[in-house]
Amino acid sequence: MVWRGLMAEFLQMPAVTRAYTAACVLTTAAVQLDVISPFQLYFNPHLVFRRFQVWRLVTNFLFFGPLGHSFFFNMLFVFRYCRLLEEGSFRGRTADFVFMLLFGGILMIVLGFLGNLSFLGQALMAMLVYVWSRRSPGVAIDFFGLTFKAPFLPWALLGLSLLLGNSILVDLLGITVGHIYYFLEDVFPNQPGGQRLLLTPQFLKLLLDTPVEDLNYLPLPEEQLGLQLPPPQQ
Repeated sequence: MVWRGLMAEFLQMPAVTRAYTAACVLTTAAVQLDVISPFQLYFNPHLVFRRFQVWRLVTNFLFFGPLGHSFFFNMLFVFRYCRLLEEGSFRGRTADFVFMLLFGGILMIVLGFLGNLSFLGQALMAMLVYVWSRRSPGVAIDFFGLTFKAPFLPWALLGLSLLLGNSILVDLLGITVGHIYYFLEDVFPNQPGGQRLLLTPQFLKLLLDTPVEDLNYLPLPEEQLGLQLPPPQQ
């Protein structure tokens, strides 16, 4: 019964959240079982562009470390805020959501190369949290007993990383990329003379978005429900 409940909950997730969360969990499980090694996953420009190990451009976003408190904490935030975005401001816009992830991922790889970062999953999580928090400024957050508005959440997570002795460079990268996306998508187009610069490619929309029904379309008589065609003349 518990397994069926978990499976039902999993299938109710929106598609992108379900795919990304499952990929992260399966990657971590494969590492725990020694099927693969983290050394086969991390981002290394030399191995990507000289040895053509292009999968590293993706796998470095899927590994959050070995099973433990840090992994479950990160997975909780990835699941929650990826789902909130996909079911909220990106509802019915799967292609736009995927394009946001692609834009953020490419920018993180470029900046991560300059900062010599190997795994960028936590940066992607920080980006998701940042974009959601800026689009939900009035939501109150209860964070370990502290209550504050949503826009302070990314900084609270950064402060937590600092208190735990972790490097905050990855968190700062995610916040920076999240702010760049938020500015280009939500702020700049609403400024005098501004315009949308991040346009989702049409092929992504054709591939991922459900076609919108034309409200002005009038079906043929034989297509209307309940309409009985007259019997043929004898």
